[in-house]
Amino acid sequence: MKTLGLLGGMSWESTAIYYRLFNEIVRERLDGLHSAKLLLWSFDFAEIAERQHAGDWEGAGALLVEAARKLEAGGAEGLVICTNTMHKLADAVQSAISIPLIHIADAAAQAVVDGGVKRPALLATRFTMEQDFYKGRLAEKYGLQPIVPDQAGRDMVHRVIYDELCQGIVRPESKSAYLDEIGRMRRVDRVDGVLMGCTEITMLIGQGDFDIPVFDTTRIHAAAAVDFALA
Repeated sequence: MKTLGLLGGMSWESTAIYYRLFNEIVRERLDGLHSAKLLLWSFDFAEIAERQHAGDWEGAGALLVEAARKLEAGGAEGLVICTNTMHKLADAVQSAISIPLIHIADAAAQAVVDGGVKRPALLATRFTMEQDFYKGRLAEKYGLQPIVPDQAGRDMVHRVIYDELCQGIVRPESKSAYLDEIGRMRRVDRVDGVLMGCTEITMLIGQGDFDIPVFDTTRIHAAAAVDFALA
């Protein structure tokens, strides 16, 4: 089993889910007392979020690159960025290390394609919904047509992520707002699936809330990383 290096703490709420999933999936595959071999770098998310909202992606990238190099030096054989949004910096991180980075968008896109979905509703941070680093990869490499909410919907989805989910707050009224937005997108935009493009969203909604396919990028990414570790 290869050792995975995790860039986490963005937020730690979703990183805790990642940690559980890595170990559950390894135990399912190998049985008994097996668990994942992991090295975790956990950021103070306030330092990352401040740079995100200030548009200082170069500064955020420098933090990730430094941590990734330390994980590689510590023995990591593959790297996982435990967040969708910070894959904006995936190329910069990959170019700074010699171990492979398991990209969340590639894993998620393949799952969407395999699920027969073409126009997934993409719920994520404003950065992921409005910038092209994620949507463009899904479209150009996999032929998908990811659809994002309208401006009001994007504002609501982003606010819930940062003001609530990243702080461990799960509110029924926020879940209702997410469900209402997906309902609107099904009527107006003809989406045929839901892509949870932020790792914290799994705390709020899931497949049980819908009769169309839902793709949990946290679980999908963790499974892809375990595939690599056990290959």
